[in-house]
Amino acid sequence: MNGEYPPQVQNQLAQLQQVQQQAQSLAMQKMQTESLKKESEMAMEELENLPDDVIIYRSIGDLQIKASKEETVSKLKDKIESLSLRLQSISRQEERISKRFAQLQEQIKQSMSNAQ
Repeated sequence: MNGEYPPQVQNQLAQLQQVQQQAQSLAMQKMQTESLKKESEMAMEELENLPDDVIIYRSIGDLQIKASKEETVSKLKDKIESLSLRLQSISRQEERISKRFAQLQEQIKQSMSNAQ
C-alpha cells in the first residue's frame, strides 16, 4: 500500500474523528451539568436547615431579589430535576456515540484488511 488510504477509509476516519469530537463535547457538558447539579443539591441541603421565616436572596442575572424559603426550595427542586433529566439525556447520547465509535472502528479495520 502506498501510504495513502482509499477514499472510503479516509471518509470513515473523518467520521471517526467527528464522533470523537462529539464524545469530548458530551463529556464536557456532562461534567458541567454534574457540577451544577451538585452545587444545587448542596444549596438545597443548606436551605432545608434554615428556619421557614428566614429572608433569602436569590440571584437573577445581575440582580439579587428577596424570596421566600418555600419559593426558593421549589425553584431549586425544579432546577435539580431539570439537571437530572439533562444528565440522563447526555448519558443516552454518550451510549449512542460510543456504539457509533465502535462501529466505525470495526468498519475501518475491515476496510483496511480488504485493501491489503
